[in-house]
Amino acid sequence: MHLLPNSLRSLPPIWRESTVPAEAAGLVVDPIFRGRGMPAGHGRPVLLIPGYLAGDASLSAMSGWLQRGGYRAERAGIRLNVGCGGATIDRLERRLEALSAAAGNRRVTLIGQSRGGAHARALAGRRPELVSGVVTLGSPLIDPLMIHPLVRANVEIVGRLGALGVPGLLQPGCRDGACCEPLRENLRTPLPPEVGYVSIYSRRDGIVDWHACLDEGAEHVEVDASHLGMGFHAETYRQIAAALRRFRDAELETDAPGRVDRLVAAA
Repeated sequence: MHLLPNSLRSLPPIWRESTVPAEAAGLVVDPIFRGRGMPAGHGRPVLLIPGYLAGDASLSAMSGWLQRGGYRAERAGIRLNVGCGGATIDRLERRLEALSAAAGNRRVTLIGQSRGGAHARALAGRRPELVSGVVTLGSPLIDPLMIHPLVRANVEIVGRLGALGVPGLLQPGCRDGACCEPLRENLRTPLPPEVGYVSIYSRRDGIVDWHACLDEGAEHVEVDASHLGMGFHAETYRQIAAALRRFRDAELETDAPGRVDRLVAAA
């Protein structure tokens, strides 16, 4: 006899998120964390976007790893990702523009965890000319509320506080209201072929229903990690490194000498 409702039984037990310390311990002794198998960055810019209820500090290990590999890793400037998605995307767009300009007008790789991955995908839809590729980590791309009911209850509480006037918080109207309509439109905008798009997901995810990560426009890559642990998980880092290599190779091919001449000749 099941005592839990179907909504709770449909997701992996949230206690699986307790494996984060073990995942972090495994990362620091893994060769990938020391840069083995990671393509050299040569100053290529990367913007890191944290997940719901998290801030820039949650991706500190990844930021340091990228910087040691020669990448220009930039944080999103988010202390706690609980604000209106539309306003957040506007701020991220300005940060993306500044990072690209500071890196010599190079295109930027976007890496986002959970809600931050949906922000990254929307940002790429809005400004694809500034983006080389997107990597999402356990992100509910299909529906932002395909999440564990306990986490969804937290979202509703935050939304009610926002509706009461607490500054910096999302509101119930963000889901369907005008404030986030541009974000929803950006999420629906197909990405051009030159912008890579990789969705990393885990069936062991205790917070996001992994089916929500399977955006049809993305390359789907499965890892065996907890939701929170993707920021500290060796195999996830290997898959990020593989995506960075593909983005780099595609960018080099796009910018190869003679491309403009070929396009003109074909016109």
